[in-house]
Amino acid sequence: MRTFNNSLILSFLVLCLILTNGCLADKQNSLTVSPHQVNFGKDGGTTTIDISTNAIKWNIISDVSWLQISQTTGNKGSATISLKVPGNNSIDTRSAIITVSAESAPSLQVIISQKGNLYPGYNTSPMVPDATGMSSTSMVIANKIKVGLNIGNTLEAIGGETAWGNPQVTNDFIKLVKQSGFDAIRLPCSWNQYADQTTAKINSIWLDRVKEVVQYCVNSDMYVILNIHWDGGWLESNCTPGKQEENNAKQKAFWEQIATHLRDFDEHLLFASTNEPNVSDATQMAVLLSYHQTFIDAVRSTGGKNAYRVLIVQGPMTDIATTYDLMTKMPTDNIPNRLMAEIHYYTPWNFTGMTKDESWGNQFYYWGKDFHSTTDLAHNPTWGEEAEVDRLFKIMKNQFVDKGIPVVIGEFGAMRRDNLTGDALVLHLASRAYYLKYVTKQANTYGLLPFFWDTGGLFNRGTNTVADQQSLNALIQGTTE
Repeated sequence: MRTFNNSLILSFLVLCLILTNGCLADKQNSLTVSPHQVNFGKDGGTTTIDISTNAIKWNIISDVSWLQISQTTGNKGSATISLKVPGNNSIDTRSAIITVSAESAPSLQVIISQKGNLYPGYNTSPMVPDATGMSSTSMVIANKIKVGLNIGNTLEAIGGETAWGNPQVTNDFIKLVKQSGFDAIRLPCSWNQYADQTTAKINSIWLDRVKEVVQYCVNSDMYVILNIHWDGGWLESNCTPGKQEENNAKQKAFWEQIATHLRDFDEHLLFASTNEPNVSDATQMAVLLSYHQTFIDAVRSTGGKNAYRVLIVQGPMTDIATTYDLMTKMPTDNIPNRLMAEIHYYTPWNFTGMTKDESWGNQFYYWGKDFHSTTDLAHNPTWGEEAEVDRLFKIMKNQFVDKGIPVVIGEFGAMRRDNLTGDALVLHLASRAYYLKYVTKQANTYGLLPFFWDTGGLFNRGTNTVADQQSLNALIQGTTE
């Protein structure tokens, strides 16, 4: 029988143990993380990553404080981790790295990136809400406005306040408007031409000038609507998904500045999001609602009296039929009963604005059941008279007013056809006066707020006198009869 040397056996066992430990030492644990890249928009948000390992324990380390991680350590198996990022108030993109490690496994990294704002934040001095002088709901204010006047082709004029032929707005002119029977002023206003195109910062001299005109109106105990008008079309001609992010950034920047600068005015000042947004389908309507939501959020964020100010949002095209079809909901507001909707009324266009006969139809020189010509039959109206006014105003009442949302007719009017002569001109002017009276009267009947569009034809702004007494009488009679 063969015998083994004990020392040899012991050496063999030690060698086996060494080899075994070496194999164990070379074994790596598995660790996976998905995804490896996460991108956030400027407004921030929440997303998740998945971690899986067969190691006993894993850990996460972040290199920034603004990234919130729901769980930074865990055990063997799979886990879903929540990542939360606040809004980025900087104009710069910011990034972070989180490192995931586990015992005996290579560490892995996840890259976090968040877009910056296109423009700096201008809500630099938010105030606590101040309800002083702001007690009226939108419906209460609406009941105080029977007829308003647009100061058209002035503060919205591209090239400056006087660029389109009107003088600067004066306190005496506003007093004249008030004395003539108007309750309110609509101030179409341009901002983009006065803003730095890199930072969206509005020139302080222009902000002061607009504030001065608003003060004239409030001093005369008039309500005043201030908007962002056509303004070169940057917003209202671009209600598209491709322009949505860019335009919302500018809308936010502008309204933070406008609202902050005019924050101390009481409820006599109302803000309006835009003018006539070019929207004709549901996709564009969704973009428009985002513009309105940005407007509301920006104004409310500045605090003070703006926390309670009545705000006005425009229907698509400010066209009644299109608004009825597409504007099936309003943007949200954290203050109840402080919103109005806006439409415009230039129906029928053949009468109110058409300047030459076309193959599809003629101009209407006359309007109203008692004002048809017996000699110029070709230019009598064939549609859009009293019954159409009533039909369209009624659907706005049903859609908005009956739900506690007043409707502003931000613009209405009809051109003077001074090219006519003799009896034709007399009949035209009489029918035009009837149109103004009827629209004003029916607007009040259905709970709509009519604002006549004037660029200097109703009042002579150079002499501060009434230029068209017939039309003025018709407008005021529409509020009393």
